[in-house]
Amino acid sequence: MTDDAPAAGSGPDAVPTTAPAIAAAGGPASDEVAAASGEAPPSRTFWASLNHPFGVGFSLTLGALVAILMGLAVSRLSTVIIYIVLAMFFALGLDPLVRRLVRHNLSRAWSIVIVYTGFAVVLVGVSWLIIPTVVAQVGSFVRDIPTIIANFQGSDTYAWLQSHFGDQVGTVVQQIQKFLTDPANLAAIGGGVVQVGLTIGTTISGLIIILVLSLYFLASLPTTTQTLTRLAPARNRTRVASITEQITTSIGGYLGGMVVLALVNSIVAFVLYLALGLPFPLLMAVVAFAVTLIPLVGSVLFWITGSLIALFASPVGALVFAIIYLAYMQIEAYVLTPRVMKKAVSVPGALVVIGALVGGTLLGLLGALVAIPVTASILLIIAQVVIPRQDAKV
Repeated sequence: MTDDAPAAGSGPDAVPTTAPAIAAAGGPASDEVAAASGEAPPSRTFWASLNHPFGVGFSLTLGALVAILMGLAVSRLSTVIIYIVLAMFFALGLDPLVRRLVRHNLSRAWSIVIVYTGFAVVLVGVSWLIIPTVVAQVGSFVRDIPTIIANFQGSDTYAWLQSHFGDQVGTVVQQIQKFLTDPANLAAIGGGVVQVGLTIGTTISGLIIILVLSLYFLASLPTTTQTLTRLAPARNRTRVASITEQITTSIGGYLGGMVVLALVNSIVAFVLYLALGLPFPLLMAVVAFAVTLIPLVGSVLFWITGSLIALFASPVGALVFAIIYLAYMQIEAYVLTPRVMKKAVSVPGALVVIGALVGGTLLGLLGALVAIPVTASILLIIAQVVIPRQDAKV
């Protein structure tokens, strides 16, 4: 080889070997050369796609239409999705009872039969005892509104309020009486008599669907968890199974604990109203059970509601009720809740409030109940999956 031999790639017929050189020479840069140099393949870049405007526009339009159709489908199926989610959480809430019976050498099928039979007996018995009385007390409450307000206007509390705030107190009380005694306003609250009837029918049918679905979910819960575990890689299945077990146990313990705490709240409210001679004790017990299912703020809401309703009947009784129930709230927060919720994953208070607000906005009362175990499950996954993975990155 002589010194005047042309170097590779330096002669007039040399072929450029890099993407910039090819582009400078005017030839098309291949995807292979671009990939070798760490550049984006020219045929797959956004600017290359602009050479086919019809295809780009068609793809974007088709994607937008698919997204719109999926959104419409989800909105149409929102009720069904809510039923499925609530049935799953209801099954997880009953699963601890089923497991306890299984540990006493009963088969899972018989354990489910016993749990559902007991639940049905309790539900029918409570409904048989409470619903007629509650309906009667609601009617009595509506009829006694003028008498209750008249007694309140003759009390010392009303005189004290009027002396400090003037005639505005009387105007407000008259407006409340006019609103509560007008049947048109009460019907308007529920959207009319027909709408109220439709809402009651839809609620009853929804509860039946949820109960039936939860029965199927509870029966197939072990198989479902095993199937979901097998979707993970074989090397991670043990860890996934452990996390799944903790999540199901946490959700079941939380939902069962919330029901127990709400039941204790209703008993306390019933006993206090009955002992203090306040009106409608059974009705307020039902209200206490429903309201205190709301995490964190439910007890406070019922404390305010129960005190205000008692105020119209007896200011002294309302004061005693407010003091005793406030003391019970402290016992519940520092004694009952830690004992009842010992198997549930703890959630920071700020996340409890945010979860309750989001769940309540989306699904109402049941959404607020479901949001907290969902938040606890996310925190558990973050603590056992995301954080260890980040700690391993040194």
